[in-house]
Amino acid sequence: MKHKKLVQLALLLGSVSVLNAQEPTVMTINDKAITKSEFEAVYRKNNGKEVVNSTKSVKEYVDLFSLFKSKVFEAESLGLDTLNTFKTELAGYRRQLASPYLTDKNTNESLLTESYDRLKTEIKASHILVRVLETALPKDTLEAWTRLNLVRNAIMGKLPTSTEIANYDKILKSTDEIIKTLKGKDSALYKAKFNSVKNLAEYYKNATDKFMDIAPKTSDDPSVVDNKGDLGYFSAFDMVYTFETAAYTTKVGEVSPITKTKYGYHIVKVYDKRPTRGEISVSHIMSRFTKDATAQDKENAKKKIDELYEKVKGGQSFEDLAKQFSDDIQSKDRGGVLQPFKSGRLPKQFEDAAFAISKDGEYSKPVETQYGWHIIKRTGLKTLPMFDEMKSELKQRISRDSRSQMGRSALIARVKKENNFKENLKNRDEINKVLDTTYLKATWKADRAKILGNKEIFNLGGKSFTQNDFAKYLEKQITFRSPTDINELMKGMYATWLEESVVEFEDAQLEKKYPDFRNLLREYRDGILLFDLTDQKVWSKAVRDSSGLANYYNQNKNNYLWDERADVTTYKCLNEKIAKDLRKLLKAGKSEKEITETINKTSQLNVGVDNVTYLKGENKNVDANWKQGVAEKDIIDEKEKKVLVLVVNKLSPKSPKTLAECRGIVTADYQSYLEKEWIAYLKNKYKVKTNDDVLNTIK
Repeated sequence: MKHKKLVQLALLLGSVSVLNAQEPTVMTINDKAITKSEFEAVYRKNNGKEVVNSTKSVKEYVDLFSLFKSKVFEAESLGLDTLNTFKTELAGYRRQLASPYLTDKNTNESLLTESYDRLKTEIKASHILVRVLETALPKDTLEAWTRLNLVRNAIMGKLPTSTEIANYDKILKSTDEIIKTLKGKDSALYKAKFNSVKNLAEYYKNATDKFMDIAPKTSDDPSVVDNKGDLGYFSAFDMVYTFETAAYTTKVGEVSPITKTKYGYHIVKVYDKRPTRGEISVSHIMSRFTKDATAQDKENAKKKIDELYEKVKGGQSFEDLAKQFSDDIQSKDRGGVLQPFKSGRLPKQFEDAAFAISKDGEYSKPVETQYGWHIIKRTGLKTLPMFDEMKSELKQRISRDSRSQMGRSALIARVKKENNFKENLKNRDEINKVLDTTYLKATWKADRAKILGNKEIFNLGGKSFTQNDFAKYLEKQITFRSPTDINELMKGMYATWLEESVVEFEDAQLEKKYPDFRNLLREYRDGILLFDLTDQKVWSKAVRDSSGLANYYNQNKNNYLWDERADVTTYKCLNEKIAKDLRKLLKAGKSEKEITETINKTSQLNVGVDNVTYLKGENKNVDANWKQGVAEKDIIDEKEKKVLVLVVNKLSPKSPKTLAECRGIVTADYQSYLEKEWIAYLKNKYKVKTNDDVLNTIK
């Protein structure tokens, strides 16, 4: 509701110009002048490009506009624009509005095209991973890359030489992780990594599939033991961007170059590329069982689906059977029709069975999912939508994906170029003179950098970013860290600070550079104020004011009446014989549970039960049997092809609903009442005087 109301209120704002004492005054509100240009801009915006150019339509808009302005003045008079909650919310909206301006549009357009092209294809691939942290030291990164490079060469048939193995051993023993474990007299990790290289010739000799048979011996992915690195089929956005790119740029049967992700180094072998499955439409018949179903419940569900499958095979209408017997309440009335779906939306067993159906009109054998058993009928298959249809969705997915950093990187490069970026890395590196292990222990202070003289590290658009600025950033980011190379840590944090500083610099220029951004932000500002004020006076007040709501209800309770009602149990019998047997059980006083267990012993399709409370006039069959007890005659349901036995359990006369039963509609009516009272107050407080001579000039 909040977003919807905000949009509605924001639309009232338009592009309001700054008041200019030299402009004609179209009206005053409590002696506050409203210029012609301000009124005219809002009037034309809210009436579209083509407005009714008549004096009458302009004057009719005066009431709406003056009420809007009165609400703005009232919100400001109450200090709502000074509250921290308002400032925080406006800052949040500003970040959202700024986001499209803080990336490179050309790069984003290329990403849109690329991602769409990739969505046309699904890739089946396996990978080998060598883990390495993004913050790892160069020597640890070198070990990981060297190990994977030797593995890749071996898979390609170039087995490591004794010299290469010895060289790798030296690199491995120099890494911090191995040094620590060997000092602790634990050589397990060292042996595992070293042997993964040393034994490559043996692995290669014994491998049938050189990639997937070597993967379990060399990959750091924990799942490799079970899947040999097999990732199945995937498409764009399913993997991190650099990994996805490696897969899409590698030919079927080939192994990719080494690629880096946040998880470490990977090589990818592509086994297959196929056109994307697309979007499929199906109907289904479902025999449900719950999570806590007993073995007997599951057996009954299987018996039911098998019976229905035989009926489908026998030529009976799939849609009619779904309507009569499916346990999917949401789809059964539509003959089992489901909303179209793509891969990854429904249980895997269901999707695989659905996409395996080769033609529209054909159906699957019974398929089990965690929800029960299904028979699936294909009714349609759509290929990937056109690019223009998907563009909006693609933009959203890119914004949440690691590829969005490419647009940010391009923006940073552009802002640097536009603002004559200059950098002095020598001054940056002087920070090492005052940065020591106390930083790792989270006790270091930025004041220590003052002795360096506060030299400039970089300059952007004439703004100097100094050693003291960087030191303050380092202190702000301080946290307890494991022992590491301080110099490398500083360089990594500098790169982050530089990027953030460039983006913040551009962000600060948005109001000056882009009038559309400036105007839209102002609209959001006034929209939030109007929402908060209306929420305070109307929406939330109606919810919080329990005594006022109760009084309003008591004064108007005759507006909220229940019609006559009947609590009805409907037994849906397969035929008249079953209905006759069921009536005998009812006469004998058997419970609903006892009846269904007895009747359904031979088939789970014999009887189903619905318990519904009907209003008078809502169901013609119930209306015809409007008295408590078992209906005298059976009812033939031609649609479901069932024999119905109605039991009217209870009749209730017309009566007022309790407040709890109609709280929603009473609250809405109470809000309308409060809003009328509030508007009357505003009109009384804010006196409007129009200048008809000026109004008449607006066309």
